[in-house]
Amino acid sequence: MWCINEINTEYRKRMYRLLKLYSENYNPKYPIICFDEKHKQLIDDTKPRIPMKLGTPEKYDYTYKRNGTANIFVAVDFKGGKRDIMVTDRRTKADFAHYIKHLVDDVFPDAKKLRIVMDNLNTHTYSSILETFEFKEAVELISKLEFHYTPIHASWLNIAEIEINVMDIECTGGRMKNKNYLISETTAWCDERNKKESKIYWNFTKEKADKKLSKYYI
Repeated sequence: MWCINEINTEYRKRMYRLLKLYSENYNPKYPIICFDEKHKQLIDDTKPRIPMKLGTPEKYDYTYKRNGTANIFVAVDFKGGKRDIMVTDRRTKADFAHYIKHLVDDVFPDAKKLRIVMDNLNTHTYSSILETFEFKEAVELISKLEFHYTPIHASWLNIAEIEINVMDIECTGGRMKNKNYLISETTAWCDERNKKESKIYWNFTKEKADKKLSKYYI
């Protein structure tokens, strides 16, 4: 938000739409799912770590070796206290489409429609689903979806960024030596958050937006 220069009509329209969506009462049949991705370098130690002791933190050498990269899909039902994480090699259109299908079929199977908030990455489209699955399957999947996009350069309006920030602080901020280790760590972290039904409380309203940002409106 700090880098906002001008807020045009389209920005305001999308912002207001999201803020209205966020203000709705929770409905598990029509959950609001905030979705984003996290690129992660896989880094391993080159020397053994010195384990922590009472009063002394763990120590590790500054040198490291690279083991490639991975992508982390993150989806959070912030009102219901439920999230899902999937680690993939890439984030192509097909990866996106298969993950969305996973959300519909496996994570929220009882929902009538998923209202998914995301940024404007070129893979985040209904066409990605149409290009990945057979037409009948794609159309059926799309009928259970409703995509909502943040304004351009306004990822701060995507609550998934808050969830990813918590994940970085509590789980993925350190070195992840390989994909399997990353999967193990993020799965354990996600399961614990879901067990606690950890929620995110969004208090930024249209009225607060107008008061705080109106000097940038054009």
